[in-house]
Amino acid sequence: MDLTTYIKGLKLRNPTILAAGILGSSASSIKRVIRGGAGAIVTKSIGVVPRDGHKGPVMIKTEHGFLNAMGLANPSYHEFKRELKESKGEVPIVASIFGGNAEEFKEVALGLIEANPDAFELNVSCPHAEGYGADIGEDPNAVENITRAVKKAVNVPVWVKLSPLTNIVKIGLAAQRGGADAVVAINTIPAMAIDTESCFPVLGNTVGGLSGAAIKPVALKCVYDLYSMLKIDIIGVGGISSWKDAIEFIMAGASAIEIGSAVYEDIRIFRHISEGISRYLQNKGFELEDIRGVAVK
Repeated sequence: MDLTTYIKGLKLRNPTILAAGILGSSASSIKRVIRGGAGAIVTKSIGVVPRDGHKGPVMIKTEHGFLNAMGLANPSYHEFKRELKESKGEVPIVASIFGGNAEEFKEVALGLIEANPDAFELNVSCPHAEGYGADIGEDPNAVENITRAVKKAVNVPVWVKLSPLTNIVKIGLAAQRGGADAVVAINTIPAMAIDTESCFPVLGNTVGGLSGAAIKPVALKCVYDLYSMLKIDIIGVGGISSWKDAIEFIMAGASAIEIGSAVYEDIRIFRHISEGISRYLQNKGFELEDIRGVAVK
């Protein structure tokens, strides 16, 4: 079954994509994911200057996924260019970038463009980095201006990753007005855990972002709502760990899906999901496009 997927300006061998922040920080780890069957890769989020991120612990496993508060740790675009250049290969590489305003987003995009990323994903939705991410992404004017600034500065597709803790359709429409080629829904949800022995929060930052199976129903509804209103591609992410999960997101309107937490269990998850989608389509006598958005009334 041909699972070739087209998102404006990009051709993917299948609809599975590595989500930002998961094994996307070095050329070697990116190549491992490509061997695992991913149709495209989104890198770790990269900013203007190096950031150490939050103090540890920065990640814990919960009953239904993970809590993380990395704090957008990154080496800056100056240092990451080399890893990005070395990552180029058989699948599209999407550079995730962040900043505190439109000028910083534009600076990072222009700084990385010489490494020839296939697209940019704008992180306006990280829930645990003050002054970045969701602090910006709740303002539709800011999202529109940031998207427009990057889109005018580069000649590759621009995606915008959205937070579920907003009127996500309103923010998605702002990204669309700014020229986004696609939106990505959703980022993690603010959450926390407390250690009952020490009586203190477990994460060093107190609050982190919840990912994994627990957020899948939230992400699915966001994709459904966005598909009803937007004219650009939607990439679904949040709690996807099986081909059935992926099919649900595609039926809700996703053009492709990103996988994050499930990679920790099996780096070949991309291949397993693609094979499952293919079997489902063959059994039903469908093509991939036949089921996209069919659940949306």
